[in-house]
Formats: sequence, C-alpha cells, structure tokens
Amino acid sequence: MQAAKTYGRLWKEEGRWLIECEPHVKLWVKRIFRSIPTAAAGVVSLPDTPEVGRNLEWFCDRFPLSIEGREDLTAQSRRHRDKLLRLRQITGSDYRPEPVPMALPPRHYQAVAADLWAATSRLLLADDLGLGKTVTTIAGLIRTDCRPAIVVCPAHLPRQWEAEINKFAPDLSTHILKKSTPYELPAFFGRGPDVLISSYHKLAGWADVLRTYCRAIVFDECQELRHAGSQKFMASTEIADQCEYVIGLSATPIYNYGSEIWNIFRVLKPDALGRRDEFIREWCSVWTNKERIKEAEAFGCWLKDNHLMLRRTRRDVDRELPDLTRVTQFVDCDEKALSRIEDAAGELARIILSEEKLTGSSRMEAASEFSMILRQATGIAKAPFVAAFVRMLIESGEPVVLFGWHRAVYDLWQSKLGEFHPAFYTGEESTAAKQRAKDSFVAGETDLLIISLRSGAGLDGLQNRGRTLVFGELDWSPGVHEQCTGRIHRDGQSDPVTAYYMLSEGGLDPLMAETLGLKRQQVDGIRADGDTKLVERVDSGEAIKKLARRYLKSSG
Repeated sequence: MQAAKTYGRLWKEEGRWLIECEPHVKLWVKRIFRSIPTAAAGVVSLPDTPEVGRNLEWFCDRFPLSIEGREDLTAQSRRHRDKLLRLRQITGSDYRPEPVPMALPPRHYQAVAADLWAATSRLLLADDLGLGKTVTTIAGLIRTDCRPAIVVCPAHLPRQWEAEINKFAPDLSTHILKKSTPYELPAFFGRGPDVLISSYHKLAGWADVLRTYCRAIVFDECQELRHAGSQKFMASTEIADQCEYVIGLSATPIYNYGSEIWNIFRVLKPDALGRRDEFIREWCSVWTNKERIKEAEAFGCWLKDNHLMLRRTRRDVDRELPDLTRVTQFVDCDEKALSRIEDAAGELARIILSEEKLTGSSRMEAASEFSMILRQATGIAKAPFVAAFVRMLIESGEPVVLFGWHRAVYDLWQSKLGEFHPAFYTGEESTAAKQRAKDSFVAGETDLLIISLRSGAGLDGLQNRGRTLVFGELDWSPGVHEQCTGRIHRDGQSDPVTAYYMLSEGGLDPLMAETLGLKRQQVDGIRADGDTKLVERVDSGEAIKKLARRYLKSSG
C-alpha cells in the first residue's frame, strides 16, 4: 500500500512549532497563520499555543505533514477545544458565576464579564456607558493570579479608580504613581501594592519597571491607544506584551476612524486582527486616505463571536435608565463675529475648491484651517445666545452641564454667566482643579459646570446632581457626543435626562448638524447600537468642500 503523500514536516523546538514545506503549501501557511511575514523564506515558526495547535491540526488534515511531537500538538488542540467550550458556557444565558469576595458584590453581568476576562486573558470590554466596567475590572483583579496589576487611565481618573477599589475591594492595596520617573514603591505587609494606578502620560517613564512588576494591565478609556507611534502607545505595548492578563475598557473604542481599532488590539491582543495591511484589506474601505470599517455590524459580530470583545447594552442586562431625550435647539448668532473672518475664510475656501494642481497636504491644511476658524467663529457668534438659554435653565432650577471647545467661547460664557460662579473642567485646569470643579457641582456649590467636549472621559458622579446637558459647541465625532451624554445618563441617574444641541443658522453649524444627523427635532444619535455596531467619526472631507462652495456663494 502506497504511503500517504506528505508536503513537508512539522516539529517543535524551544517552545515553537517549525514548518518546512513545499512552496505552494507555504503560501497556504502564510494565508492561514497571518503572523508569519509574507516575505518569510525557508523554515517558518509559530508559537506553541492552544489556538495555534488547533489550527495546525486542522491544517495537517488538509496538507499532511510529517509531525514530530504529535502528542503535544493533540494536547494543545484539546486545550483549545476545552477553552472554547468554557467561553461558550460563560456567555450562555444560563451561566452562573461563582460568588466574588468583594465588600459590595458585583452584579451578575459584571461577574460574567470578569469570568470571561479570566478565561480569555485578553479582552475588549465595550459595555454601554454607565454599566459598571470599573466594578467588572475590580472583580477580575480580586483573583490572585491577576496581581500585582496596573490600571492606566486618563489623568483625571486615578483618584476615582482608587476610591472605587477601596469601596468594592478594600483589602487590595493601591498606589497612584506620583511622578513620571520611577521611585521606590511603598510596601504593604512586606510587598508592593496590589494595584498601581497611573495616567497614560506617566506610563512611558515607568515602562521598564512595570513590564516586570505587573501580571495584569487595565486600559481605561482604551481609545487613548488609537495612535500608533505615540509614547503612551509604545509604553502600553511594551508592558502589555509581558502581562498575562490585559483588558481594555471603552464604550466608544472607535473615536474617529475604524482602522484605529487595529492599533488598540495591537496592545490588547497582538495578532488578533492579523497584520495591519490584511486588516485594512479585509475590513476597511479607503477613501481620501481614511480607513473606515466597511461593515461595522459584521465586524462587531466577528469580534464578539471570537470572544475578542464583549459588549452589552442596558437592555441586554435589564439596567435600562430613565429616558434620554435629545433636542435640537435653534439659537441666533452674531453675524458680526462671522463677518470678521470673511477674508481669511474666503481665501481658504478658494484653495479647497481650486482646480489647480496642489499637493494633497496643502489642500488638507487649507480644509483643516477653514474648518477650525469657522468652527471657532460659529461658537463665538452663538455664545451670547447659548448663555441666555443656559441662564433660563438655571433660573428655572436646573443644574446644567455645558459642553464647549474653544477658550474664547468659554470666556464669553463666563462673562455672561459669571453670577452663577461656573466651575470649569477643560484642558486648561490641573487635575486637582478639575476635581474641585466636579466636587463643587456635585455638592451644589454651583449650578453650572462647563466641560470641554474631549475632557472627562469616564467621569462619574455628575449623575447624582444633574439631568440637563447643553452642547454649546459640536464635535465632528459622534463618539465624543456619546461620551459627553454618558457623564449624566449613567447608572445612578434617577431622572429622565435631556441633552440640548444648540444650533445656529449661520457658520459651520448647519453643515455639522446635517453631517451628524442632528436635524431631527429629537435626535436618535449616531452610536454603538446593540452589542455589535461600532462608532466611527463622521467624515468631514466632502462636507468641508460643500461648505466652501456654500460660503463662497453666500459671500458673493
């Protein structure tokens, strides 16, 4: 009887599987095992993991190889099958997690997510805003094999994390990193802190220490990892690569463009999405050099089915909040403020629409500056009328959280609403000053808190005082509006919440409203819907061209 044909051999050496095979089979190896560089020649290697073992076993059924160490391969494949069975049990409707020894026990769905993190080791938790991703994480950190751990968060959140850990797990010792350079950590009962807490900006200086100190790392508001090449991205990658357990927390993991999710997963779970070029080719469409997810719902389903992401809505976990009403409120604007930028804006509009051959960067810079000066002028032009609307709300007894973007606009609001002693939580204040601003609003010392559109991600506690939001200025990214709304429309809110979007008929507002879908009197919002869809930035490129045409036409 003729022996079955083999196409090469497979063997294990120093913890890796090595493959030597015929050229046409190697093409299939590279297609299936995407971590292997396309230019790799000769013997190629793969890590000895359960998932790789399962896939190699399947591959050898399609392209038989001479295997040395078949028992090891079979054992790894079995481990992978067992793991998948465990993951399906955890995410099943009848799963009952073991009790978690916490001072305040987690809710059922929080304990389920903690168990899923333990089983997967690396996870993106994208639950709805206000569902308690912090508590889920603490439930995971209770396990001894997750400690010591480091929680990385925006600069305004370390004390909030410390307070939550002390509240839910007081037996865990914590320490907030005070400086960007390493120093001797405090000892608790003869050992270092169970949980270190750091802002993203301090991480780079501590990378060498933390990569050997920590067994787990938590990235709160993990959209901060979206820019590859930044110091915080590089430091996060260096530390996470050495940790056994990694979790990213964000209700809006995609802030601008869908391809950013690849950068986030490069930190959370390398190779989960394949090489970047493969990911872009498979999942994204490229338009004006901007990579957008082609089928966001399908991609979300794929992440969920592969246990890379867990996302539950309030409806999924029976934690629905009182209603959120989004209202478009039209206000007047000061035409003089808009006329002051006519010359500069007109010149930029002509550059954007010019038929002459310009470098892509020149046209892009003109579009960016055109949008920037018009956006600020629009904010200034409507600021007095926004202030009048906010005054009406406060005088009727409603504490207000007011969102803006430009310092010049804040100054106008301050001059018009100074008698209410507004507190500021923007990019200008120190972390301590921001905390005082939040505390003064929550304590009722002021009825007006002015927050930058892109400050305060993950901020908790405002829901205990307010139920009214006002967007005095808009952002091009719907994910930003979603995060802002979640400052008040979150767990602990007992009243219906109203979010007012202040729109003028002049400047940039009409086009932003049209692009963001804010023209309906009651706005549905552009958001992550259900447990699969993901938020992307609304592309403003064509919108800016449209605005440039309108601007030149209206100005004669």
